[in-house]
Amino acid sequence: MTDLSKKDQLYALIRSNPFISQQELATELGLSRSAVAGHIAGLIRERRLLGRAYVLPDSRPVLCLGAANLDRKMRTLAALQMGTSNPVRSTEVFGGVGRNIAENLARLGLPVALLTALGDDAAGHALQTHAEDAGIDMRGSLHLANTGSGTYTAVLDEHGEMLLAMANMQLYEQLTPAFLHSRQPQRAQAALTVCDLNLGMESVAFLLDEARAAEENAAPLVIVAVSQPKMAHLPQDLAGLQLLILNRGELETRVARALPTDEALRDACHEVLRQGVRQLIVTLGAHGVLFSDGAGADASMAHLPALAVDAIDVTGAGDAFSAAVCWSLYHDSNDLRLACRRGLKLAAMTLASSATVSTLISASVLDDIEDGPIPLD
Repeated sequence: MTDLSKKDQLYALIRSNPFISQQELATELGLSRSAVAGHIAGLIRERRLLGRAYVLPDSRPVLCLGAANLDRKMRTLAALQMGTSNPVRSTEVFGGVGRNIAENLARLGLPVALLTALGDDAAGHALQTHAEDAGIDMRGSLHLANTGSGTYTAVLDEHGEMLLAMANMQLYEQLTPAFLHSRQPQRAQAALTVCDLNLGMESVAFLLDEARAAEENAAPLVIVAVSQPKMAHLPQDLAGLQLLILNRGELETRVARALPTDEALRDACHEVLRQGVRQLIVTLGAHGVLFSDGAGADASMAHLPALAVDAIDVTGAGDAFSAAVCWSLYHDSNDLRLACRRGLKLAAMTLASSATVSTLISASVLDDIEDGPIPLD
């Protein structure tokens, strides 16, 4: 047998059983584990497989729309003192809500594509390469000449809690309705569309109009809020939207009032449900999540507590939560409680990691979350 025919045999085995292990492939083909790994790497480079989970390119992907940034995180070494210089520990990582969700989904084993805007600088090239190496299909993304890529700078306190964040993301204004229309063939292949609110209001309205027009034939649309200022990008009419994920502050911005009590919080949730969204999740940080227990304006709101975890860095935890929810909806489309339980698990893993996307995330970490206590290990 030639190396080429061995690789083709391996590809046929994966097509027949995408969950086959490398050891099973090695035994079946009479190869070493290292030889199997080499053939798999070659198939990924040839895009006959997508990413680490043996995902075949004819699987319907989750399509993420939104930001892919270079994130700078500066963590103070002591309590922050305003008006003077503070010693910090500084790191640079790949971020952006849409990109973070896409990487989490790829690590969870789903086929995933990302439509974003990248500059022609070193950061843009690095973002592209890193995403493709993670198994994210970047072919439809917009490349802008003479433009810097998006950046996000977060200042964290000595405990890892965010004190301040600054975003330079004007390039995402180029993700216009005309751009979205030009990517219609790719978007039509999606099993689920996830949009962050770095897209402008006209583009978000375009996606909602599309979802309303297509009704049952469209891929479900999930919108993930990114900040209180960018809640202005969310149209008032949410008909056609399957799920909105936002935090307490973003909900306060949406309803234009403070929400100091549990009753006020639930009233605000029902107000948003009456605007047309079918399902709603409100993340409450260390206090867990509220979610609609049912679909539509009359759905009651249910609560799940957060998992106890020693937080190292809060950056990316909300994106991990959203990714796990989307992973769960992809597999179990009607069970929002289970989706939130899985989201809390992935958020806890991310909080316990110094990375924006935990390197411990894999396709198996959510398999054991059903009806019992949520395992941390």
